[in-house]
Amino acid sequence: MNIYGKKVVLRAMEKEDCELVRGMFNDPEIENLVVGWAFPISKYGQEKWYENHYGDQNFRFVIETEEDGAVGIATLVDIDWKNRRATHGIKLANKQRRAKGIGTDTVMAIMRYAFDELGFHRLDGSWFADNTASIRLYKKCGWVEEGVQREYVYKNGKFRDLVITGVLASDYYALIEKNHYWDD
Repeated sequence: MNIYGKKVVLRAMEKEDCELVRGMFNDPEIENLVVGWAFPISKYGQEKWYENHYGDQNFRFVIETEEDGAVGIATLVDIDWKNRRATHGIKLANKQRRAKGIGTDTVMAIMRYAFDELGFHRLDGSWFADNTASIRLYKKCGWVEEGVQREYVYKNGKFRDLVITGVLASDYYALIEKNHYWDD
């Protein structure tokens, strides 16, 4: 089953998508913006990762647009079915498509899927305190800053603050009531 936004289609990750993912993980500009390890990944290593994670209890979607095809990935991971929550993340590989509404549409589609289809109560996330693009994107989508883990991530030779964020199903429903995002 694909997940449809207004501008994007989120589909299951296929083995053929490993090169897109590897390209994002090996791009220092992208990796500087996100939490996690920053080390080179080989084609073989990416394919092994895919094989080891295929069928696990996490959702990894490829973001596609009609104009550009695959432009990034979105995730729902660390799923806690009992407490009806998961952690969400997004990476856009196509730098020319950023600030064009692709990120917003992806996050809105993920929230609609998580809250309407999976029955989740909340989504968790995080961003670096200096990642203005992520801050702008997620706040536009109703996400709330819930705290800061000071000097939490060591990246590029320094410790960086990590902002802990979240969105409740009720936040999402209030947002779409206010902005009529899905009306059209």
